[in-house]
Amino acid sequence: MKVLLIGSGGREHALAWKLSQSPRLDELHAAPGNPGIAQLGECHPVRAEDVEGLLDLAHVLRADLVVVGPEGPLVAGVADELRHAGVSVFGPSREAARIEGSKSFAKEVMQSAGVPVAETMSVARPPCVVKVDGLFAGKGVFVCRDQESLDAALQEVARLDQPIVIEELLEGEELSLFALSDGYNVVPLPPARDFKRVGDGDTGPNTGGMGSYSPVAEVDAGMVDELVESVHRPVIAELAERRSPFVGLLYAGLMLTDEGPKVLEFNCRFGDPETQSILPRLRGDLLEALAAAAAGSLSGEPIEAETDAAVTVVIAGRDYPASSDSGTPIDGIDAAQAAGALVFHAGTAMRGDQVLTNGGRILNVVGRGPSLEDARQLAYDACDLISVDGMRFRRDIAARAVNVA
Repeated sequence: MKVLLIGSGGREHALAWKLSQSPRLDELHAAPGNPGIAQLGECHPVRAEDVEGLLDLAHVLRADLVVVGPEGPLVAGVADELRHAGVSVFGPSREAARIEGSKSFAKEVMQSAGVPVAETMSVARPPCVVKVDGLFAGKGVFVCRDQESLDAALQEVARLDQPIVIEELLEGEELSLFALSDGYNVVPLPPARDFKRVGDGDTGPNTGGMGSYSPVAEVDAGMVDELVESVHRPVIAELAERRSPFVGLLYAGLMLTDEGPKVLEFNCRFGDPETQSILPRLRGDLLEALAAAAAGSLSGEPIEAETDAAVTVVIAGRDYPASSDSGTPIDGIDAAQAAGALVFHAGTAMRGDQVLTNGGRILNVVGRGPSLEDARQLAYDACDLISVDGMRFRRDIAARAVNVA
Protein backbone atom coordinates (compact mmCIF):
# COMPACT_ATOMS: atom_id res chain seq x y z
CA MET A 1 0.00 0.00 0.00
CA LYS A 2 0.98 3.59 -0.63
CA VAL A 3 0.15 5.70 2.41
CA LEU A 4 -0.03 9.49 2.65
CA LEU A 5 0.21 10.77 6.23
CA ILE A 6 -0.97 14.33 6.85
CA GLY A 7 0.70 16.36 9.58
CA SER A 8 4.08 17.39 10.94
CA GLY A 9 4.15 16.79 14.70
CA GLY A 10 5.27 14.19 17.19
CA ARG A 11 2.02 12.28 16.83
CA GLU A 12 2.60 11.98 13.08
CA HIS A 13 6.21 10.86 13.57
CA ALA A 14 4.94 8.14 15.95
CA LEU A 15 2.31 7.10 13.41
CA ALA A 16 4.92 7.03 10.64
CA TRP A 17 7.21 4.91 12.82
CA LYS A 18 4.46 2.39 13.53
CA LEU A 19 3.06 2.30 9.98
CA SER A 20 6.56 1.74 8.58
CA GLN A 21 6.66 -1.61 10.42
CA SER A 22 3.73 -2.98 8.41
CA PRO A 23 4.50 -5.69 5.82
CA ARG A 24 1.67 -4.17 3.75
CA LEU A 25 3.44 -0.83 3.36
CA ASP A 26 5.10 -0.19 0.00
CA GLU A 27 5.61 3.57 0.20
CA LEU A 28 5.18 6.10 3.01
CA HIS A 29 4.63 9.76 2.15
CA ALA A 30 3.93 12.70 4.44
CA ALA A 31 2.61 16.22 3.96
CA PRO A 32 4.38 18.22 5.16
CA GLY A 33 6.15 15.80 7.53
CA ASN A 34 9.21 16.66 9.61
CA PRO A 35 12.90 15.67 9.77
CA GLY A 36 12.11 12.54 11.79
CA ILE A 37 9.44 11.37 9.36
CA ALA A 38 11.83 12.08 6.46
CA GLN A 39 14.00 9.22 7.74
CA LEU A 40 11.06 6.83 7.23
CA GLY A 41 9.45 8.08 4.04
CA GLU A 42 9.23 10.95 1.56
CA CYS A 43 8.02 14.35 2.77
CA HIS A 44 6.20 16.79 0.50
CA PRO A 45 5.93 20.58 1.03
CA VAL A 46 2.13 20.65 1.22
CA ARG A 47 0.52 22.18 4.30
CA ALA A 48 -1.93 20.07 6.30
CA GLU A 49 -4.61 22.76 5.78
CA ASP A 50 -4.14 22.94 1.99
CA VAL A 51 -7.10 20.84 0.88
CA GLU A 52 -6.54 21.30 -2.87
CA GLY A 53 -2.82 20.63 -2.54
CA LEU A 54 -3.45 17.45 -0.56
CA LEU A 55 -6.03 16.28 -3.08
CA ASP A 56 -3.58 16.81 -5.94
CA LEU A 57 -0.80 15.07 -4.03
CA ALA A 58 -2.96 12.04 -3.21
CA HIS A 59 -3.81 11.66 -6.90
CA VAL A 60 -0.23 12.13 -8.10
CA LEU A 61 1.00 9.53 -5.60
CA ARG A 62 -1.97 7.24 -6.29
CA ALA A 63 -2.27 6.85 -2.55
CA ASP A 64 -4.17 3.79 -1.34
CA LEU A 65 -4.82 5.35 2.05
CA VAL A 66 -4.61 8.86 3.53
CA VAL A 67 -4.18 9.07 7.31
CA VAL A 68 -5.04 12.49 8.71
CA GLY A 69 -3.15 13.34 11.91
CA PRO A 70 -4.18 16.83 13.13
CA GLU A 71 -7.66 18.03 14.01
CA GLY A 72 -7.54 21.25 11.96
CA PRO A 73 -7.74 19.63 8.51
CA LEU A 74 -10.48 17.24 9.70
CA VAL A 75 -12.65 20.03 11.08
CA ALA A 76 -12.02 21.93 7.83
CA GLY A 77 -13.39 18.98 5.82
CA VAL A 78 -10.26 17.58 4.16
CA ALA A 79 -11.54 13.99 4.60
CA ASP A 80 -14.78 14.87 2.76
CA GLU A 81 -12.91 16.29 -0.23
CA LEU A 82 -10.62 13.28 -0.46
CA ARG A 83 -13.49 10.80 -0.19
CA HIS A 84 -15.52 12.66 -2.80
CA ALA A 85 -12.53 12.27 -5.10
CA GLY A 86 -12.44 8.51 -4.49
CA VAL A 87 -9.52 8.43 -2.04
CA SER A 88 -9.68 6.11 0.98
CA VAL A 89 -9.25 8.14 4.20
CA PHE A 90 -8.73 7.35 7.86
CA GLY A 91 -10.33 10.38 9.51
CA PRO A 92 -13.87 11.61 10.08
CA SER A 93 -15.95 13.89 7.88
CA ARG A 94 -16.34 17.59 8.65
CA GLU A 95 -19.73 16.94 10.30
CA ALA A 96 -18.47 14.05 12.45
CA ALA A 97 -15.32 16.02 13.36
CA ARG A 98 -17.54 18.61 15.03
CA ILE A 99 -17.35 16.29 18.04
CA GLU A 100 -14.01 18.07 18.61
CA GLY A 101 -14.54 21.23 16.58
CA SER A 102 -17.46 22.43 18.73
CA LYS A 103 -17.76 21.66 22.43
CA SER A 104 -21.41 22.69 22.43
CA PHE A 105 -22.13 20.24 19.58
CA ALA A 106 -20.27 17.49 21.44
CA LYS A 107 -22.29 18.21 24.57
CA GLU A 108 -25.54 17.98 22.63
CA VAL A 109 -24.49 14.67 21.02
CA MET A 110 -23.52 13.21 24.39
CA GLN A 111 -26.78 14.24 25.99
CA SER A 112 -28.74 12.65 23.13
CA ALA A 113 -26.64 9.49 23.43
CA GLY A 114 -26.99 9.30 27.21
CA VAL A 115 -23.25 9.60 27.85
CA PRO A 116 -22.18 10.82 31.32
CA VAL A 117 -20.69 14.30 31.00
CA ALA A 118 -19.79 17.32 33.11
CA GLU A 119 -22.84 19.51 33.71
CA THR A 120 -23.10 22.83 31.89
CA MET A 121 -23.38 25.92 34.10
CA SER A 122 -25.54 28.87 33.07
CA VAL A 123 -23.48 31.33 35.14
CA ALA A 124 -19.70 31.40 35.57
CA ARG A 125 -18.85 30.99 39.25
CA PRO A 126 -15.97 29.16 40.88
CA PRO A 127 -15.19 26.35 40.96
CA CYS A 128 -15.78 25.78 37.25
CA VAL A 129 -14.10 25.11 33.92
CA VAL A 130 -14.22 27.67 31.10
CA LYS A 131 -13.73 26.21 27.61
CA VAL A 132 -13.36 27.89 24.25
CA ASP A 133 -16.03 26.27 22.06
CA GLY A 134 -13.81 25.75 19.00
CA LEU A 135 -10.31 24.46 18.36
CA PHE A 136 -7.49 26.02 20.32
CA ALA A 137 -4.59 23.53 20.15
CA GLY A 138 -5.37 22.05 23.57
CA LYS A 139 -4.91 25.42 25.28
CA GLY A 140 -8.49 26.70 25.34
CA VAL A 141 -9.44 25.16 28.69
CA PHE A 142 -9.22 27.16 31.92
CA VAL A 143 -9.66 25.48 35.31
CA CYS A 144 -11.00 28.10 37.73
CA ARG A 145 -10.95 27.16 41.41
CA ASP A 146 -11.36 30.73 42.71
CA GLN A 147 -12.68 34.09 41.57
CA GLU A 148 -9.23 35.38 40.65
CA SER A 149 -8.54 32.54 38.21
CA LEU A 150 -12.08 32.84 36.82
CA ASP A 151 -11.66 36.57 36.18
CA ALA A 152 -8.35 35.88 34.41
CA ALA A 153 -9.95 33.13 32.28
CA LEU A 154 -12.89 35.31 31.26
CA GLN A 155 -10.48 38.10 30.33
CA GLU A 156 -8.47 35.70 28.17
CA VAL A 157 -11.47 34.22 26.34
CA ALA A 158 -12.87 37.71 25.77
CA ARG A 159 -9.61 38.56 24.01
CA LEU A 160 -9.98 35.43 21.85
CA ASP A 161 -13.49 36.54 20.83
CA GLN A 162 -14.90 33.00 20.60
CA PRO A 163 -18.00 31.37 22.08
CA ILE A 164 -17.40 29.61 25.39
CA VAL A 165 -18.83 26.72 27.39
CA ILE A 166 -18.86 26.79 31.21
CA GLU A 167 -18.90 23.46 33.05
CA GLU A 168 -18.80 22.12 36.57
CA LEU A 169 -15.30 21.30 37.82
CA LEU A 170 -14.92 17.54 38.10
CA GLU A 171 -12.48 15.99 40.55
CA GLY A 172 -10.67 12.70 40.05
CA GLU A 173 -8.04 11.10 37.84
CA GLU A 174 -8.02 11.81 34.12
CA LEU A 175 -7.83 9.09 31.50
CA SER A 176 -7.39 9.10 27.73
CA LEU A 177 -9.13 6.27 25.89
CA PHE A 178 -8.84 5.91 22.11
CA ALA A 179 -11.04 3.74 19.90
CA LEU A 180 -10.89 3.03 16.18
CA SER A 181 -14.20 3.09 14.31
CA ASP A 182 -15.39 2.34 10.79
CA GLY A 183 -18.58 4.28 11.47
CA TYR A 184 -20.32 1.43 13.27
CA ASN A 185 -17.81 -1.00 14.81
CA VAL A 186 -15.55 0.15 17.65
CA VAL A 187 -12.13 -1.21 18.68
CA PRO A 188 -10.36 0.30 21.71
CA LEU A 189 -6.63 0.89 22.07
CA PRO A 190 -4.77 0.65 25.40
CA PRO A 191 -5.57 3.52 27.78
CA ALA A 192 -3.08 6.27 28.62
CA ARG A 193 -2.77 9.22 30.95
CA ASP A 194 -1.44 12.60 29.83
CA PHE A 195 -0.21 15.73 31.57
CA LYS A 196 -1.66 18.94 30.20
CA ARG A 197 -0.20 21.68 32.39
CA VAL A 198 3.21 23.10 31.63
CA GLY A 199 4.77 22.79 35.08
CA ASP A 200 5.59 20.10 37.63
CA GLY A 201 2.78 19.36 40.05
CA ASP A 202 0.21 20.29 37.39
CA THR A 203 0.98 24.00 37.67
CA GLY A 204 0.84 26.74 35.05
CA PRO A 205 -1.30 27.05 31.94
CA ASN A 206 -2.73 24.20 29.88
CA THR A 207 -0.68 23.06 26.91
CA GLY A 208 -1.08 20.62 24.06
CA GLY A 209 0.41 18.03 26.45
CA MET A 210 3.74 17.70 28.29
CA GLY A 211 3.94 13.94 28.65
CA SER A 212 2.02 10.68 28.95
CA TYR A 213 2.27 7.08 30.00
CA SER A 214 0.68 3.71 29.29
CA PRO A 215 -0.59 1.38 30.72
CA VAL A 216 -2.71 2.87 33.50
CA ALA A 217 -2.61 0.38 36.38
CA GLU A 218 -6.10 0.95 37.74
CA VAL A 219 -7.76 0.58 34.32
CA ASP A 220 -7.90 -3.09 33.31
CA ALA A 221 -9.37 -4.67 30.17
CA GLY A 222 -12.77 -5.10 31.79
CA MET A 223 -12.96 -1.42 32.68
CA VAL A 224 -11.90 -0.46 29.15
CA ASP A 225 -14.78 -2.55 27.77
CA GLU A 226 -17.22 -0.88 30.17
CA LEU A 227 -16.02 2.59 29.18
CA VAL A 228 -16.29 1.81 25.47
CA GLU A 229 -19.83 0.50 25.98
CA SER A 230 -20.95 3.56 27.97
CA VAL A 231 -19.04 6.27 26.09
CA HIS A 232 -17.70 5.45 22.63
CA ARG A 233 -20.38 3.12 21.25
CA PRO A 234 -23.32 5.41 22.11
CA VAL A 235 -21.59 8.39 20.47
CA ILE A 236 -20.66 6.38 17.37
CA ALA A 237 -24.26 5.15 17.15
CA GLU A 238 -25.65 8.66 17.63
CA LEU A 239 -23.47 10.09 14.85
CA ALA A 240 -24.44 7.22 12.53
CA GLU A 241 -28.11 7.88 13.33
CA ARG A 242 -27.51 11.50 12.26
CA ARG A 243 -26.06 10.23 8.95
CA SER A 244 -22.59 11.45 9.93
CA PRO A 245 -20.82 8.14 10.60
CA PHE A 246 -17.51 8.60 12.41
CA VAL A 247 -14.67 6.90 10.51
CA GLY A 248 -11.36 7.35 12.29
CA LEU A 249 -10.17 7.53 15.87
CA LEU A 250 -12.53 8.76 18.59
CA TYR A 251 -10.58 9.97 21.63
CA ALA A 252 -12.47 10.32 24.90
CA GLY A 253 -10.90 12.47 27.60
CA LEU A 254 -12.43 11.12 30.80
CA MET A 255 -12.49 12.03 34.48
CA LEU A 256 -12.77 9.07 36.83
CA THR A 257 -14.89 10.66 39.56
CA ASP A 258 -16.30 9.17 42.76
CA GLU A 259 -19.69 9.09 40.98
CA GLY A 260 -18.23 7.20 38.02
CA PRO A 261 -16.50 8.13 34.75
CA LYS A 262 -17.57 11.35 33.02
CA VAL A 263 -16.48 12.76 29.67
CA LEU A 264 -14.40 15.93 29.74
CA GLU A 265 -14.04 16.20 25.98
CA PHE A 266 -13.92 14.30 22.72
CA ASN A 267 -11.23 14.58 20.08
CA CYS A 268 -11.59 13.36 16.52
CA ARG A 269 -8.02 12.09 16.04
CA PHE A 270 -5.06 10.42 17.72
CA GLY A 271 -4.11 12.34 20.87
CA ASP A 272 -0.74 13.99 21.27
CA PRO A 273 1.33 12.96 23.28
CA GLU A 274 -0.67 9.84 24.30
CA THR A 275 -0.14 8.30 20.85
CA GLN A 276 3.60 8.32 21.46
CA SER A 277 3.13 6.10 24.53
CA ILE A 278 0.41 3.84 23.09
CA LEU A 279 1.76 2.92 19.66
CA PRO A 280 5.09 1.45 20.90
CA ARG A 281 3.04 -1.00 23.00
CA LEU A 282 0.79 -2.26 20.19
CA ARG A 283 1.23 -5.70 18.72
CA GLY A 284 0.22 -6.43 15.18
CA ASP A 285 -0.29 -4.31 12.11
CA LEU A 286 -1.67 -0.80 12.71
CA LEU A 287 -1.83 -0.08 8.98
CA GLU A 288 -4.12 -3.06 8.46
CA ALA A 289 -6.47 -1.78 11.18
CA LEU A 290 -6.56 1.80 9.83
CA ALA A 291 -7.17 0.56 6.28
CA ALA A 292 -10.01 -1.68 7.49
CA ALA A 293 -11.62 1.22 9.36
CA ALA A 294 -11.37 3.44 6.29
CA ALA A 295 -12.93 0.69 4.16
CA GLY A 296 -15.80 0.14 6.60
CA SER A 297 -14.67 -3.38 7.46
CA LEU A 298 -13.19 -3.15 10.96
CA SER A 299 -13.43 -6.63 12.46
CA GLY A 300 -14.20 -5.58 16.00
CA GLU A 301 -11.37 -7.77 17.32
CA PRO A 302 -9.32 -6.02 20.03
CA ILE A 303 -5.84 -4.76 19.20
CA GLU A 304 -3.51 -6.45 21.64
CA ALA A 305 -0.81 -4.63 23.57
CA GLU A 306 2.47 -5.78 25.01
CA THR A 307 2.70 -6.12 28.78
CA ASP A 308 5.52 -3.57 28.88
CA ALA A 309 5.18 0.15 29.62
CA ALA A 310 5.99 3.40 27.84
CA VAL A 311 6.55 6.90 29.20
CA THR A 312 6.72 9.98 26.97
CA VAL A 313 8.36 13.24 28.06
CA VAL A 314 7.84 16.34 25.92
CA ILE A 315 10.79 18.68 25.49
CA ALA A 316 9.47 22.19 24.85
CA GLY A 317 10.92 25.61 24.16
CA ARG A 318 11.77 28.18 26.82
CA ASP A 319 8.55 30.19 26.46
CA TYR A 320 6.07 27.43 25.62
CA PRO A 321 3.04 27.63 25.61
CA ALA A 322 3.16 31.44 25.28
CA SER A 323 5.33 31.27 22.16
CA SER A 324 7.26 28.89 19.93
CA ASP A 325 11.00 28.47 19.43
CA SER A 326 12.68 28.69 16.06
CA GLY A 327 16.21 28.16 14.79
CA THR A 328 17.84 26.94 18.02
CA PRO A 329 20.28 24.03 17.46
CA ILE A 330 19.33 20.64 18.94
CA ASP A 331 22.04 18.19 19.99
CA GLY A 332 22.00 14.75 21.55
CA ILE A 333 19.18 13.05 19.65
CA ASP A 334 21.48 10.27 18.43
CA ALA A 335 22.83 9.76 21.95
CA ALA A 336 19.29 9.49 23.36
CA GLN A 337 18.37 6.93 20.74
CA ALA A 338 21.59 4.99 21.36
CA ALA A 339 20.60 4.83 25.03
CA GLY A 340 17.44 2.96 23.98
CA ALA A 341 14.85 5.73 23.82
CA LEU A 342 12.56 6.57 20.94
CA VAL A 343 12.79 10.24 19.93
CA PHE A 344 9.88 11.61 17.91
CA HIS A 345 10.29 14.99 16.25
CA ALA A 346 7.46 17.37 17.13
CA GLY A 347 8.67 20.88 16.21
CA THR A 348 11.93 20.60 14.29
CA ALA A 349 13.54 21.65 11.03
CA MET A 350 16.84 21.00 9.25
CA ARG A 351 19.61 23.36 8.18
CA GLY A 352 22.18 21.24 6.43
CA ASP A 353 22.96 18.42 8.86
CA GLN A 354 21.84 20.40 11.93
CA VAL A 355 18.47 19.78 13.56
CA LEU A 356 16.84 23.03 14.72
CA THR A 357 13.81 23.97 16.77
CA ASN A 358 10.65 24.87 14.86
CA GLY A 359 7.76 24.93 17.31
CA GLY A 360 6.65 25.07 20.92
CA ARG A 361 6.84 21.34 21.63
CA ILE A 362 10.13 20.25 20.09
CA LEU A 363 10.79 16.57 20.80
CA ASN A 364 8.96 13.62 22.37
CA VAL A 365 11.31 11.28 24.25
CA VAL A 366 9.84 7.82 24.87
CA GLY A 367 11.21 5.25 27.26
CA ARG A 368 10.04 1.64 27.10
CA GLY A 369 10.61 -1.02 29.71
CA PRO A 370 9.20 -4.06 31.50
CA SER A 371 7.74 -1.74 34.15
CA LEU A 372 6.54 1.84 34.26
CA GLU A 373 9.45 2.68 36.55
CA ASP A 374 11.98 1.28 34.08
CA ALA A 375 10.35 3.12 31.17
CA ARG A 376 10.28 6.37 33.13
CA GLN A 377 13.94 6.09 34.11
CA LEU A 378 14.98 5.49 30.51
CA ALA A 379 12.93 8.45 29.25
CA TYR A 380 14.50 10.86 31.72
CA ASP A 381 18.02 9.50 31.23
CA ALA A 382 17.55 10.10 27.50
CA CYS A 383 16.18 13.63 28.07
CA ASP A 384 19.35 14.47 29.98
CA LEU A 385 21.41 13.56 26.89
CA ILE A 386 19.58 16.12 24.72
CA SER A 387 20.67 19.73 24.62
CA VAL A 388 18.57 22.69 23.43
CA ASP A 389 19.26 26.17 24.75
CA GLY A 390 16.37 27.16 27.06
CA MET A 391 14.58 23.82 26.77
CA ARG A 392 12.07 22.83 29.43
CA PHE A 393 10.36 19.59 30.36
CA ARG A 394 8.39 18.30 33.31
CA ARG A 395 10.27 16.11 35.77
CA ASP A 396 7.18 14.46 37.23
CA ILE A 397 5.65 12.55 34.30
CA ALA A 398 4.30 9.25 35.71
CA ALA A 399 5.93 10.03 39.08
CA ARG A 400 2.84 9.32 41.19
CA ALA A 401 2.14 6.16 39.23
CA VAL A 402 5.51 4.73 40.30
CA ASN A 403 5.51 6.39 43.74
CA VAL A 404 8.43 8.66 43.01
CA ALA A 405 8.64 11.63 45.40
